Amino acid sequence: MSFKRSIPILLCFLVLIFQSCKFEDDQANFRFVPLQIVSADLPESFTLNETYEIRVTYVRPSGCFFFEGFDITDEATTTRNVVAIGSEFYQESCTQAVEELETSFNFIVLYEGTYLFRFWNGEDENGIDQYIEIDVPVN
Repeated sequence: MSFKRSIPILLCFLVLIFQSCKFEDDQANFRFVPLQIVSADLPESFTLNETYEIRVTYVRPSGCFFFEGFDITDEATTTRNVVAIGSEFYQESCTQAVEELETSFNFIVLYEGTYLFRFWNGEDENGIDQYIEIDVPVN
């Protein structure tokens, strides 16, 4: 068999292979969600240009939620909004136990003054975001 005659056969074979790799369900099986922060451990004061480990306790609503990291945004020069981000998986059999878990992030002090940390604590009955606010002065 010549090479020219084997090319169409090879192409048909490749089309069959790729056609059989279709995903039947291309729906996402998870979504990213904010996780409620219930407490944070910060020092009494900061020193300029130092790095601090900030410990945070968050709520894991069920076994279908997994911590992914933090979304830390600057609202002003020394104001930080901190949200714990989790992923919620659908169509999984999960434990329904609510857990409080602890994690941390490192924070570098770059500015003088007083830092205001606003840790996302959930929403009130009107859907308004609630925060735990902690001031930390820089010495």
